Amino acid sequence: MSETYDVVIIGGGPGGYNCAIRAGQLGLKTAIIEKRGVLGGTCLNVGCIPSKALLHASELFAAAKNDFAKLGIKAGKVELDLPAMMGQKEEAVEGLTQGVEFLMKKNKVDYIKGFGKIAGPGKVEVDGEDGKTQTLDTKNIVIATGSQPTSLPNIEIDEERVVTNTGAIALKEVPKKLILIGAGVIGLELGSVWSRLGSEVTVVEYLDRILPGADDEIAKEAQRTFKKQGLDFQLGMKVTGVEKMSDKLKLFMEPAKGGDEKVLEADAVIVAVGRVPYTEGLGLEAIGGKTNKRGVIETTDHFKVTDGVWAVGDCIEGPMLAHKAEDDGAAVAELIAGKAGHVDYNLVPSVVYTNPEIAWVGKTEAQLKEAGIEYKKGKFPFMANSRARTNHETVGFVKILADAKTDRILGAHMMGVGVGEMIHEICVAMEFGAASEDVARTCHAHPTMSEAVRQAAMGVEGWTMQM
Repeated sequence: MSETYDVVIIGGGPGGYNCAIRAGQLGLKTAIIEKRGVLGGTCLNVGCIPSKALLHASELFAAAKNDFAKLGIKAGKVELDLPAMMGQKEEAVEGLTQGVEFLMKKNKVDYIKGFGKIAGPGKVEVDGEDGKTQTLDTKNIVIATGSQPTSLPNIEIDEERVVTNTGAIALKEVPKKLILIGAGVIGLELGSVWSRLGSEVTVVEYLDRILPGADDEIAKEAQRTFKKQGLDFQLGMKVTGVEKMSDKLKLFMEPAKGGDEKVLEADAVIVAVGRVPYTEGLGLEAIGGKTNKRGVIETTDHFKVTDGVWAVGDCIEGPMLAHKAEDDGAAVAELIAGKAGHVDYNLVPSVVYTNPEIAWVGKTEAQLKEAGIEYKKGKFPFMANSRARTNHETVGFVKILADAKTDRILGAHMMGVGVGEMIHEICVAMEFGAASEDVARTCHAHPTMSEAVRQAAMGVEGWTMQM
């Protein structure tokens, strides 16, 4: 008789492997299935981690080339070694994926390489890498299959010249002309990498703004900043197709509101128009599971699909972010173990790892106005921050929104160097239901960039102190 697991997890990305680790810690007999042949999912293999390795390296390259001399540093001629830059990226990915596999062993989780699908209640079928099929019996199934890039009609992805995030982090040479379809988080990060390395980047976006989901004021400031950095924006444009020629690409577009067609030429095109849940061939029908019209798996507010079947991460509602998936996974493991598992999606921070960074948590001004919530705001520019002035990193600001009556913090929106780290102060404050005054009266070290957060909090009640 085959053994029965407490939990079998389909998908080895952040949601899946964090669920496995927490389940192992709680003493649950656990197995995790991954078809990629290596753990970590999109985030670790072709998303968050490799892109950050390239972002960091490209920022250092640009600084050495453009900024060192202004700081009194003579570095000589700066040249790009793209293979070496890609090599350090791969080294970082390999080390981290091996680390995740070690954590499976440490927490007594069985790691099975292959394609997993639901065969019925309490049963998961695995088509292994060795060509053999096995069926696992389990009390609980957790779906953590993540998401995949979506494309547009009349655009053929080849991951060489017309690429998604997967191909965009593995280009073999710097494109002279690069077109980026989509002005969201992924697109702007990848576009900024290749712009710093020498590409002439044009961003084509269907909407009349960049960064949908971000606060309007932040989005406008970001567009101005990226334009100064060399990115060209074609907003309100609908892409109708991409033609592949022997030596170049032609992108066809027309105004979203109607108008004459325009043609752009490029050496490479990055398609970054969003992601869709990956549930193909998963066997949801075997347990009565359903998806909505966007392919999102329908669950209760506690991650349950049906009895004994749970889902986490990108394949369910909520922000498609690795850290949200991590929290989902840990919460589900706790629920299975009889504990209280919960994730507050209003407190999931978003970060855009451009230079400068952009970060936010909670509600935007537009959302508060739409909901009819009266609020006050405090805003502080990095231009007035001592450390930012000293470091020549003065672009951006911090904005804090608080309830007009109770002063409880409702949201925070930041743009500046390092704000991806600073946002967590507000996350913690909001988790505890803090007022803006609580942050305003908390002593911050001087001189630090983080003082801008305190000053913005002071600004809610109108007592900002310029530095």
